[in-house]
Amino acid sequence: MTSADVQEARDPELPGRLLTCERDALIPLLRSRPDADFALATAACPGWTVRDVLAHCSAALTRVVESRFEKGVFSPESNDRDIAERADWSNARVVDELERGMTEAGPVIAKAGGVLDVLALGEWVHAGDVRETFGAPGAYAGEGLPYALTLLTRVTREKGHLPLHADLDDMDEPLKLGDISGERTPARYIGDGATLVRLYAGRPLPASGYELAGAREAELNIFG
Repeated sequence: MTSADVQEARDPELPGRLLTCERDALIPLLRSRPDADFALATAACPGWTVRDVLAHCSAALTRVVESRFEKGVFSPESNDRDIAERADWSNARVVDELERGMTEAGPVIAKAGGVLDVLALGEWVHAGDVRETFGAPGAYAGEGLPYALTLLTRVTREKGHLPLHADLDDMDEPLKLGDISGERTPARYIGDGATLVRLYAGRPLPASGYELAGAREAELNIFG
């Protein structure tokens, strides 16, 4: 993969491809885990168990599929209500809803003009949260990483985020994230793509193996 693969123009099908790719990897993993694993606490989302993360993800995608966007949707309060509404569901039912959402949300996101693209990225990051909690390989990596990096690049540019040049072990040429106007000197990152995702998602970082200059880790977080 090279920087040329990161398109300037929006690819409306990209979020759906990311969700489908993640569905095919995550759903079999979830179906293979015992119920006790769904009660594990997640380090990435303090106060939430694996089940809470999955219920949040499935609810968000169902809202997209059903076009239910009432006032305050996706706020912390809305997220907590969505999780509470699924409190009596079996784990299998939550996973079924998640599978449906990951299958059907892509075309809806594609038609939304870009406003929902970041939701697909967030869903992929949450899948990494679950893998990390399970101790499973591929947290914030795997086959979906190139799609996620492409989405991350475009989202940070649209937000006018702090500019950053990333020299990734996973790519032949650097990524240019955030504001590309040239008005600000870019920060520099050297490391792998998974750690770059962790930085932008505000997830726990490895103790070593990457370099960041010209910015503090917290400045890169796009999810708040």
